Amino acid sequence: MKKIISKAILPSLLMIITFSACTKMKDTGTLNTGGYTDGTAALKDASNGNYIGVAIDFPAMVTNSAYSDVVKRDFNQVTFGNLMKHSSIVKDNGSMDFTNTDALVAAVGTLDIFGHTLGWHSQQNATYLKSYSGLVVPAAAELATNPGFEVGGMSGWSIFNTNGATIAASSAAGDARTGTTCMKVINPTAQTGNQWKVQVSSSAFATTPGKQYAISYWVKAASPGGSIRLSTGPTNSQYQGDQTIGTTYQNIIWTITANIASTTFLFDMGQVANTYYIDDISVKEVIPVPGGAAIANKLDTALGNYITTMVTRYKTKVKAWDVVNELLDDNGNLRNNANSPAPTGANDWLVWSNYLGRDYALKAFNYAKAADPAALLFINDYNLESRPAKLDSLIAMVAELKGKGAKIDGIGTQMHISRNTSYDGIDKMFQKLAATGLKVHVSELDVKINPAVVPGYVQTPLEENYQAQVYNYVVASYLKNVPKAQQYGITVWGVSDNTSWLYNNGKEFPLMYRADFSKKVAYSGVLNALNGK
Repeated sequence: MKKIISKAILPSLLMIITFSACTKMKDTGTLNTGGYTDGTAALKDASNGNYIGVAIDFPAMVTNSAYSDVVKRDFNQVTFGNLMKHSSIVKDNGSMDFTNTDALVAAVGTLDIFGHTLGWHSQQNATYLKSYSGLVVPAAAELATNPGFEVGGMSGWSIFNTNGATIAASSAAGDARTGTTCMKVINPTAQTGNQWKVQVSSSAFATTPGKQYAISYWVKAASPGGSIRLSTGPTNSQYQGDQTIGTTYQNIIWTITANIASTTFLFDMGQVANTYYIDDISVKEVIPVPGGAAIANKLDTALGNYITTMVTRYKTKVKAWDVVNELLDDNGNLRNNANSPAPTGANDWLVWSNYLGRDYALKAFNYAKAADPAALLFINDYNLESRPAKLDSLIAMVAELKGKGAKIDGIGTQMHISRNTSYDGIDKMFQKLAATGLKVHVSELDVKINPAVVPGYVQTPLEENYQAQVYNYVVASYLKNVPKAQQYGITVWGVSDNTSWLYNNGKEFPLMYRADFSKKVAYSGVLNALNGK
């Protein structure tokens, strides 16, 4: 367990630091409290040919000039925090709306854009994906008119034949199954072999020839041994077999295949003399539930369509993409619905690899390459500095995908880290990533300064310097351990503390700028490292 500095011991630490500009911190390394003073130069001017990027938000980049000025002054690349993700583009009907994304593209001017992200299990329009693929079968519409006889009694129903029978709505106690009303048919005479001689018809409803429809009804008789059947009309009639009816309500379902465009169904009750009660009728189209292969094929189509459309639309502005994001769980296993269940209430969650398997990532890279062969394509994941098994699994997965022909140019390591993240873990991660020979991108860097979520936390000069030291170490380790030819760049995940995804109503301050866009010492820590300090 890593030691976390609490506010209770800060006074003691401040006393120690009074005697020295540097102090040894057990968790990470030497804390420099006096060397982070150079904050005047733009980070991009010290980049030595690498990208120094920042994640930006909408509408801040479009409407807030102070925010935009900082981005354009200090950075040479931007990543859209949300506006290139599936849920920001795809609507519930599958159409795509690029209005805000196009506005953000225009707002960044000449800055390079890193595309994030084409394939992820979160921030999807899962409503559309599940409906389109058949994972969620839409509820069929009710086609029956006045199915419970609650509206005007027999309204919507037609009596065709009586032959002495009495047919009417009944609201007597105990007659209805649900509600207050049912249809009551008193047939005093057995019309043996002639069910049709007592007959009640539904209203017509639209049907599609060749499609199936389920007709459901509840029925009971006053005495044992009742008999009923359904038939269809008005032409090309179909007939249900005779159904034996008891004295308690039973549900009968008859499925037909429509052969005309407008269909009626009829209750035939002439066979046996009895009193019949009919309630809770339903007519619905039978919507087939697709099998696993059919679902996978649909999701494959949706994935390919999204990637192809995005990469093609923005290929003049976006020269590199996170193609697959967070493919593995924290133990290094390919994600599925068991190890990556949707958070409670989430409607933006769809684990592609649960349905497409290991081919998901291969398909995604192939679609991206086909849309823009010149673009650099990355796989991106998190906790690689703290989960060695996950890091090894990701590297093995990349080798497997490249062996199958995937164009993977680089690996992104997100680095959502804390002031107590192990320096040794950071070094070993960069060394292993460099050993792949691929480009390495620090893709989403931020440093939590209050990882224990101490209530009422206030930033102190000591802890800001601690945060700056971690920023400094990440950049220095990256430049040291990743060969120059493999250095793609470093992206900080947000501009000001108060716009960070980690801000948590003022409990966390993980970025390089305060809410007023003044620079924290973390900025100087990054700048020093870029300058070799």
